[in-house]
Amino acid sequence: MNATYSTETVLAHEGRAHNQLGAPVNPPVYRQSTLLFHSLEALKTASGTPNAYGRGGSPTTRALENALARLEGAYRAMLTPSGLSAITTSLLALLGPGDHLLMTDSVYDPTRSFCAETLARLGIETTYYDPSIGEDIETLMQPNTRAVFVESPGSLTFEVQDIPAISRIAHRHGAIVLMDNTWATPLHFRSFEHGVDVSIHAATKYISGHSDVMMGVILTTETLFPKINRFYRQLGMTVSGDDAYLALRGLRTLSVRLERHQRNAHELTQWLAQQPEVAQILYPARPGSPGHALWRRDFTGASGLFGVVLHPQSDDAMRAMLDGMTCFGMGYSWGGFESLILRSSAARYRTATQWPWDGPLLRIHAGLEHPDDMIADLEAGFARLRAVASVQAEV
Repeated sequence: MNATYSTETVLAHEGRAHNQLGAPVNPPVYRQSTLLFHSLEALKTASGTPNAYGRGGSPTTRALENALARLEGAYRAMLTPSGLSAITTSLLALLGPGDHLLMTDSVYDPTRSFCAETLARLGIETTYYDPSIGEDIETLMQPNTRAVFVESPGSLTFEVQDIPAISRIAHRHGAIVLMDNTWATPLHFRSFEHGVDVSIHAATKYISGHSDVMMGVILTTETLFPKINRFYRQLGMTVSGDDAYLALRGLRTLSVRLERHQRNAHELTQWLAQQPEVAQILYPARPGSPGHALWRRDFTGASGLFGVVLHPQSDDAMRAMLDGMTCFGMGYSWGGFESLILRSSAARYRTATQWPWDGPLLRIHAGLEHPDDMIADLEAGFARLRAVASVQAEV
């Protein structure tokens, strides 16, 4: 397709055949395990390649991989069964015994557990660093530092990292930069243009967008692709044609969905900022929020995920607020069409930095519902919280 097309056009067209008479708009679902060959020579040619067996992918999975690579400016993409598996596969492919990894302190807990257990068992040392460290990360570089992992913004605490500065320092020391880019998606942060070597997404979230697919994606440079892909294939990583089809279908509407997610998040944060119980809004796209200057410099847009720090509240008051929600569901994911709210505790996950707030942290995903309905649900929740707090104050 035309190399000059804009992102919106790429979303609509990439990943399907344009040179076939009567080609379907959507690539069909290929469900395959055994592949048959018409001759011994054809079988020999395919042997040892991804085209020899269903585990190596299908036209459906390759269509999605091609579209994602084109969107973010990667050399190639590899699909995995989950976002976590995309992270763990990348780290295992690039690190070995005696290596040192620098990991952002804002990384989400399953990755932290993987570093503490699996990587440590393999003799790989992990050092956590302040997400806001920027070019001062040079002070943590060791002779055996092989990789620096960034997540910007952090999906729980929303720190925006100075990716160009960190990448510059890491490359100076011969280290690879891996990034969890799920929050911004390929549309709002062009990771490879900012120095990232491996971009990782939980395609479960915005890429699929409908809360019915588990999937990860690893996007790489041409230099790193052979090494990561070799290990990826050795692990037997694969996703079904059905899931790839659903993710590709979701990808077509990513631009318009993100526009609504961002607009709804803006309206919700505007309203939340006026509530007396709110101590801090953690949404980099909002002026005055932590990380806004870096977000404005490096990002082209935002998603619908943000944090809200409340002033200290009792557990009973928080239960009263959250248990009665009707528009917001409580769940551990985000990026789908539905709004979600989750109470979390950032402090217990920190080792390199100290969480600066004492009150509860709410992670909110602004879905595609009407913002008036979401605000009404939050307003009723705050009313329940205040009622309990008032009674407790009188006791």
